[in-house]
Amino acid sequence: MILPGSTLGILGGGQLGRMFVVAARTMGYKVIVFDPDQDSPAAKLANRHIRASYTDGPALDSLARECAAITTEFENVPAESLERLAGLRPVSPSGAAVAVAQDRIREKQFLQANGFETARFAVVEQRNALGEALKQVGMPALIKLSRSGYDGKGQRLVRNLGEAELAFDDLGGKPCVLEEWIAIQTEVSVVIARVDDASAVAYPPSENWHRDGVLDVSVVPARISSLTADAATRIVFKIAALLGYCGVITVEFFVLKDGSLLVNEIAPRPHNTGHYTLDACITSQFEQQVRALCGLPLGDTTQFWPAVMVNLLGDLWHEGREPAWGHVLRNPRVKLHLYGKRETRPGRKMGHYTCLASSVEDALFHALEIRALIGAAG
Repeated sequence: MILPGSTLGILGGGQLGRMFVVAARTMGYKVIVFDPDQDSPAAKLANRHIRASYTDGPALDSLARECAAITTEFENVPAESLERLAGLRPVSPSGAAVAVAQDRIREKQFLQANGFETARFAVVEQRNALGEALKQVGMPALIKLSRSGYDGKGQRLVRNLGEAELAFDDLGGKPCVLEEWIAIQTEVSVVIARVDDASAVAYPPSENWHRDGVLDVSVVPARISSLTADAATRIVFKIAALLGYCGVITVEFFVLKDGSLLVNEIAPRPHNTGHYTLDACITSQFEQQVRALCGLPLGDTTQFWPAVMVNLLGDLWHEGREPAWGHVLRNPRVKLHLYGKRETRPGRKMGHYTCLASSVEDALFHALEIRALIGAAG
């Protein structure tokens, strides 16, 4: 076990890294954030900030020399950099696991090869392959960049070959996945923490609403049947086991009208839909990330209260003015989290708040009431 007093490293310095830093420092660890951004939200709370490219070999080696173990806050860190670090220090998740999740083509092929149900898809590496891909998948369809897409970025809805060709060109002519568009009942996600098959724990599934491709609201526990919830959790445990995964991992699902599940995406890290765990659970997803990284026993995932989390996007900062936080803070069962980002812009995640109540319906009522009062769109 790596015990408090040791130094941990994290690649990436956004809000997920920031919440990892808070958890680690609360537990008595020192933290070094490795991120090229001088205004990294995580670095503001860390013991040290190494500003360098994620491919800077000497800087990575310096991080490894100073840390007892290293993790990442997002999947677009080059897997090769994680492998380099793993030659010097314990790293979780592994570069091999991240390599699957950071590339949609590899991710879809991994899921298909292991028998997990997904939406129909076709790999499109060249523009002239779009016609055949549309025949396989059907229309309308979503065309998604294989790499670097997130929060609705890097994808387009297309209804015919002409739109598909324009979208492919607009996305830079890079390898893509063409995916069947599906009418769904809802979207859910499941966050688990895993060290090995004998040490893995799950949080309740979260019901997720999106706006313009960005997560808007998460309702926990999800309003789905217990059979569907159990099935989703079992799938995440299986995926993590097949990846040999150590750390916190999240899987997003589409729930169809008959209650069946399609795997949408794998996120090899804590997840926006798991932020409610900071306030509603015995152990947050970020403390679990520290525990898994350090070889400590995983914490209890019991949820004390039903919870609804609402994202706060840059759209709220009208003409640079701060939102009316009094509407959030006057409710004694609402927890506000701001990420310390300087630049506001539409769609950028600036913070979130979580409403706790005795029922999901009550939490949802107050969460949406507050959102309307502070002027957030929905």
